[in-house]
Amino acid sequence: MNESVVTEFVILGLTQNPELQRVLSIVFLFVYLVAFLGNVLIVIAIISNTTLHTPMYLLLLALAVVDVICTTSIIPKILETMLTSRKTISYGGRMSQLFFFTWSLGAEMVLFTTVAYDRYVAICFPLRYSAIMNHQMCAALLSTVMVIAVTNSWVHTGLILRLTFCGSNTIDHFFCEIPPLLAMSCSPVRINEVMVYVADLTLAVGDFTLTCISYGFIIVAILRIRTTEGKRKAFSTCSSHLIVVSLYYSPVIYTYIRPASSYTCERDKVVAALYTLVTPTLNPIVYSFRNKDMQTGIRKVFASLKR
Repeated sequence: MNESVVTEFVILGLTQNPELQRVLSIVFLFVYLVAFLGNVLIVIAIISNTTLHTPMYLLLLALAVVDVICTTSIIPKILETMLTSRKTISYGGRMSQLFFFTWSLGAEMVLFTTVAYDRYVAICFPLRYSAIMNHQMCAALLSTVMVIAVTNSWVHTGLILRLTFCGSNTIDHFFCEIPPLLAMSCSPVRINEVMVYVADLTLAVGDFTLTCISYGFIIVAILRIRTTEGKRKAFSTCSSHLIVVSLYYSPVIYTYIRPASSYTCERDKVVAALYTLVTPTLNPIVYSFRNKDMQTGIRKVFASLKR
């Protein structure tokens, strides 16, 4: 069957057990509300407070926007398939979900690296921070993030568009991701696999390596701090950042570095949940809510709402 005549695809979701689906729907709804409201609150706090219009917070603003787009492109559709009898997604809906998820995936990986670089400059070169991380540098970094994310998304979406599906139109996943789509295709997917492998090496492995190098220099700088309290706070922040980025990069590298033939439904669904659900929920807590200036900005937002 030629893909051009296919109008709908069936999404199987995480499980076919009705009772487990109800439990998971509650969990997914909770995760979505926490991730969406938390990241939206960060966006409002940064935009409405001029004291937060600095490169560091503009990068966190971009990260929050990416997380909103990522979760919104996936979770509402998951909830629809769990709570209603409608388990299908249109061809246009499938490609839109794939495009926005792939865009957010690329953007998030590069943003983690830019945030790590920002912290590296702030801690290792505090006296030169304002000169290095000025608004021009911030604009250049964000422009680079956008170009890489859009290019990555267009390439992979375009390559999926050329595939033919002559068998089942059932997607054994909870959203439209590249590996299960390649596993469904009856067309040669060698080019797709090569481009996915290249993207995984450059974006995932490359950015993860750069991020770890930045935090390595940060740890060395922290060890030079004389006060025990200062070391404790710095190590706490650094370790929490490393845990979050590891939770994101590790499953992404695992998922995309393998050929489509090695795709395993149940295990890969759980792995995908780490970078589509867990990380966008943790990001506001780890990167923003623990920050004193951000806490002050959030209090101002709530104070303005009470008036």
